[in-house]
Amino acid sequence: MDGIDAMDGMDAMDGTGHGRQSGPRKTKEGISMKRRILGGTGISVSEYALGAMMFGALGNPDHDDSVRIIHRALDAGINFVDTADVYSAGESEEIVGKALKGRRDDIVLATKARSSMGDDPNHGGSSRRWITREVENSLRRLRTDHIDLYQIHRPDPATDVDETLSVLSDLVRAGKVRAVGSSTFPAEQIVEAQWVSDRRGHVRFRSEQPPYSILARGVEAAVLPTARKYGMGVLSWGPLSAGWLTGRYTKAADVDLSGGRAAVEKHKFDPSLPGNARKLEAVGALSELASDAGLPLAHLAVAFVRAHPAITSVIIGPRTMEQLEDLLAGSEVELGEDVLDRIDEIVPPGTDLNPADSYYTPPALGDKRLRRR
Repeated sequence: MDGIDAMDGMDAMDGTGHGRQSGPRKTKEGISMKRRILGGTGISVSEYALGAMMFGALGNPDHDDSVRIIHRALDAGINFVDTADVYSAGESEEIVGKALKGRRDDIVLATKARSSMGDDPNHGGSSRRWITREVENSLRRLRTDHIDLYQIHRPDPATDVDETLSVLSDLVRAGKVRAVGSSTFPAEQIVEAQWVSDRRGHVRFRSEQPPYSILARGVEAAVLPTARKYGMGVLSWGPLSAGWLTGRYTKAADVDLSGGRAAVEKHKFDPSLPGNARKLEAVGALSELASDAGLPLAHLAVAFVRAHPAITSVIIGPRTMEQLEDLLAGSEVELGEDVLDRIDEIVPPGTDLNPADSYYTPPALGDKRLRRR
């Protein structure tokens, strides 16, 4: 834990303003689920967060099975659950709400808003009008009276960040939200939000939730250093890079573009595209490295993300109990410097092998009308 000595169970500081709890939480299964403090909030969260995107029609439509998976994660020492209103059109939040009945007080609950929840353009975004309404919808679906971490799912170019931070501040003061964060924000917009909070007296984003994996390391250049500079917690998602780092894809023929996620996001999977060809080549080298280290590739991948000093919690998103059990089995893996150095040789620091895996395109690049007269 960053070389921090235990202090009779009290929090130590890692030199960047991030409190870290040095004592792991032992479960009855013997798993050591370590805890860290979320962005100076004093809230203690497990190094693994359970991502709920796969619960519901988007992944696992069986509510009872999804609830069992959530309970298993909680029993294993995970105390941090992350979902979003848009996941399966609210169904994920409903499943999480069912699962947390009777256990809510022991869980740090995070959700997100901003994505479209209908055909009406006003049913989405980060305006005061929408956020005021949507937080109530999330509270109802989650069966709770407060959300521990309420995040803005993506930047909203149509809404001034001052407007967004203003309504989030009101929600905190009303007791409906405990802390607020951003998700997949570029570094410059993280800085802007911090400055606006300081100048206008708003609550500030206490966390950022970026995509981060061995194959998508772009956030190492600016997003992660910026988050550390402002004392923000970081909840990284996508450590397995949409399945690329599970060992499922070892050659081009393994990539099936006819169904599932690959059919919808071909630009992130089609091995004929240069960025994906680079990913396939890297996966081959990483598989050899994992084998030499005596690890499954998935365990190597998650341990790599967890090793970065800016990371507070790694979001894992299992769809099945088997997937969860496999990820839990790697929760205590620590990578040595030699392995980390070899990863840097395979995928250089700060590199996204396929730029599409950054999951955010600035409006000025995505809309040609903003580049031409």
